[in-house]
Amino acid sequence: MKKKLHRATILFLVAVVASGCGRSTPTLSPAQTGVSPEQQSADAAGFKEFSNRVDNYVKLHKSQEVLLPALKPTVSPEAINAHQRALSLKIREARPNAKLGDIFTPAAQKSFQDVIQSAMQGPRGANMDATLKQGAPLPQINVAINQPYPDGVPFTTVPPTLLQLVPKLPDEVVYRVVLHDLLLMDVKANLVVDVIPGIIP
Repeated sequence: MKKKLHRATILFLVAVVASGCGRSTPTLSPAQTGVSPEQQSADAAGFKEFSNRVDNYVKLHKSQEVLLPALKPTVSPEAINAHQRALSLKIREARPNAKLGDIFTPAAQKSFQDVIQSAMQGPRGANMDATLKQGAPLPQINVAINQPYPDGVPFTTVPPTLLQLVPKLPDEVVYRVVLHDLLLMDVKANLVVDVIPGIIP
């Protein structure tokens, strides 16, 4: 089983390089993924919808960032923090009606749920579970869409094995795990873009 998983990972990475598009989603055969062609097609469609929404958000991010004075390489940490807060405010004002599911659409949520459950039940599931539990914040922490991520609150990065199964993101945004939730974070603005609640086992 481990050999099959390793081979599937290699095939996926080769496919991404060959296509010349780092944003590609996996296109493995049913035998390699253990899912039906119908489910694989639905997951691919959900991921495509998600990637399109991410692209639209990044366009908005860039349209607001150009309105701010450019940061110089030698600026102080205080200036960097001020720039981050200013960018966060502009983005929040540009999407005042942001809500749950704007980026992680229902179809995208189903796709993420499928690959996360499959990965967690696989031979590397225990290792991924251990990684996800590292640096877990306090249970009472709350994050809000279109709001800054709380200062000083730890988060968990998504395990590399799982990152290979979900769409690659532009530099402006990253995946983060907070307890059982999967977040899409704007790293330059320290802003919570969207959340899938309770998707991490």
